[in-house]
Amino acid sequence: MTGTDRETALKGVRRWVDRARGMSGWDLTSLPAVDVEPGPPWSYAAVVRECAEGARRVLDVGTGGGEVLSGLRDALPSEVVATEEWGPNAPVARRRLMPLRVEVVRCAAEVGLPFAKESFDLVIARHEAISPREVARVLASGGQLVTQQVGYDDLEELREFFPRMRRWDDHGSVYQAKLKSLGFEVELRRHWRKVAMELGPLAYLITVSPWSIADFDAERDLEALVALEAAYGSERGVVLTESRYLLRAG
Repeated sequence: MTGTDRETALKGVRRWVDRARGMSGWDLTSLPAVDVEPGPPWSYAAVVRECAEGARRVLDVGTGGGEVLSGLRDALPSEVVATEEWGPNAPVARRRLMPLRVEVVRCAAEVGLPFAKESFDLVIARHEAISPREVARVLASGGQLVTQQVGYDDLEELREFFPRMRRWDDHGSVYQAKLKSLGFEVELRRHWRKVAMELGPLAYLITVSPWSIADFDAERDLEALVALEAAYGSERGVVLTESRYLLRAG
């Protein structure tokens, strides 16, 4: 790569990294990406709507900025509570959800839920770590859990170029086993698909997910990004494998 090419590439990546550092809420729908293969055969929203029928009180674990929950509000009962751990997101969620009569509680849901035993008929979580034991504690008899999560092997192609990328346990299987041991019937569905994105949006995604690749730096990691593009690039962008799973328990 010539010096001019490097500066051009770095400028483009830095622009996206700077945008990522100012992010609040958790809405990635505007991030430019191309679906090379079809998405999951399920709809998280549709499953939640189905399970919400007859529920009297619902808990949304890790609501982000409340983006998904606000779109589901019409299908949920009058009593809905949401949790959010990340400081910048909590006020965003409150501003969005308070007019919809949703209380937002700041807590680390994976550690503990500050609610009484058997408080909810339905617990939902989209891309937020959970504690199966805590979910079981706050669910009323006959209650249900619905969660969609990012798979442990999401964007695995990055690992070759970012050796420090965190290795995750197969938390889908862990949740499944723990919930079964707590007496739940569990359905676990997995899906993988190819998606493509340019280096800038990919750098944005890495920046807003520091738990995956820590201390990402546009200049220091530029060569790794360029090498990734050389290996997996296409006319539509860098082609990577997205991993998702849906778990239902009741």
